Amino acid sequence: MARSAAKPAQSGDHPVSRRILALFYGLAGIGHFMFAAPLLTIVPAWVPFPAFLVAATGGFEVIAAALLLVPHPPLRRIAAVGLALYAIAVYPANIQHMINDLGRASGGIGLWYHIPRLLLQPLLVLWPLQACGLLRRSMPNKNPPAR
Repeated sequence: MARSAAKPAQSGDHPVSRRILALFYGLAGIGHFMFAAPLLTIVPAWVPFPAFLVAATGGFEVIAAALLLVPHPPLRRIAAVGLALYAIAVYPANIQHMINDLGRASGGIGLWYHIPRLLLQPLLVLWPLQACGLLRRSMPNKNPPAR
């Protein structure tokens, strides 16, 4: 029996979520090239080759965003896992940004910005995985096994 073209595949894939995520990371990646100087200031001192790293992560974001849009699910899943790992890898830069910002004489942007940003980072880990169908909701079993 043929599946209707209007009916989405039962893969757990979320096309709208993937497109929003691709736009988010595509723009962020381009921003790494347009606004490299401010991004260099949040790279922790212990990270080698900060200028290269800012450019490389920007390139990664653009490539991963493009892969989220391809019609080949295995490539989308690779991009999703890469973006989840990336969100973990850049967490120290988010912490460094908060430290630098709050250390300014003006007090910087303030905790009202940095605390939610740090707390929402797990969302950026889970979102690509969910968008590409790598996270499945566990449905309660309506018919548990008899004892």
